[in-house]
Amino acid sequence: MSSVILDVLAADRVVCIVRANQVADPVALSAALADAGIRLVEFTFTIPGVLDLIEAAADAPGTIVGAGTVLTAAHARDAVAAGARFLVTPDVRPVVAAAAATTGVPLIMGALTPTELSRAADLGAAAVKVFPARIGGPSHVRDLLGPFPEARLIPTGGVIAANARAFLDAGALAVGAGTDVVPPDLVAQGDYATVGERAKAFVQALSA
Repeated sequence: MSSVILDVLAADRVVCIVRANQVADPVALSAALADAGIRLVEFTFTIPGVLDLIEAAADAPGTIVGAGTVLTAAHARDAVAAGARFLVTPDVRPVVAAAAATTGVPLIMGALTPTELSRAADLGAAAVKVFPARIGGPSHVRDLLGPFPEARLIPTGGVIAANARAFLDAGALAVGAGTDVVPPDLVAQGDYATVGERAKAFVQALSA
């Protein structure tokens, strides 16, 4: 399954992170993103009732749903049971890595420094979320790839349409799109037409 997720990341160059107090319709949201060219959708454990959202979105056409802000082994197991096909941590979490390994679901582990990146790789991370990307910008990604040229990096946190292409040009495998594409208020209101337009603009910026 890891290869499937990596193939989609390499093709789409983006994963969308949904973080809101409420998601009006996870299926409609996922469909709007998929129609715009974003197939990987991550619902974070900071959202109330996130497991129900993952379960609903798991059957959305064209969508590969994952769980984010996975902090515990229970989070990992519950998310996979609900239908998550990839897991994402905000930092290096050995306990989550161990749980993910038993499920066979790929893990994207958060890291910022060379030491953290190396540790994430040792723990079996399929890719590394460089978080928060706004701290070092594209140059930080380029610097990390110097000693780790084979690293699959996904800058997240501060990535917007205006700078997303620069992260790819620096060597990132893909980027994480957050509130620039899925503002919490629009997600809660169910204004997925506007979300779809924002997603299209983001996707277009990746190939600009």
